[in-house]
Amino acid sequence: MTAKRILFLCFTWVTILFALVPTWAQQAKSIPVGAKVFLEPMGGFETYLKAAMAKKKVPLQIVEDKAQAEFIITGHSESQKASTAKKVIMWNFHSNEDASINVSSVKTGGIVFAYEAHKDSSAHGQQSTAEACAKHLKDQIEGN
Repeated sequence: MTAKRILFLCFTWVTILFALVPTWAQQAKSIPVGAKVFLEPMGGFETYLKAAMAKKKVPLQIVEDKAQAEFIITGHSESQKASTAKKVIMWNFHSNEDASINVSSVKTGGIVFAYEAHKDSSAHGQQSTAEACAKHLKDQIEGN
């Protein structure tokens, strides 16, 4: 074999490997439809998230036993109630809401999905941010 031929073959194999790496990474980071998930306690936000996942028809199976789960959902939520000045001056009684969730694989320990929601003047409080998280989680699973 000539040096040009060897160089050509090496270049071809490297190109093929670089083309396949994103496919392998995507498969490892995907959440399959019907996967079993466990919701870690999140200071009460897990209740809103569970209801939002049902309302948005997220195609995951929520399990009560962490040992049965393929994925773990963790997160945090904060509510900032409207200040007196905001209520008096702007007649706005709605709270500001922040929430974030992470979905990690039990098998690999890696984070396969993360989302953060911020809602100013949220009329429905934590329900709004939970529904935003559930909607984006569903989109990720279904590939939208």
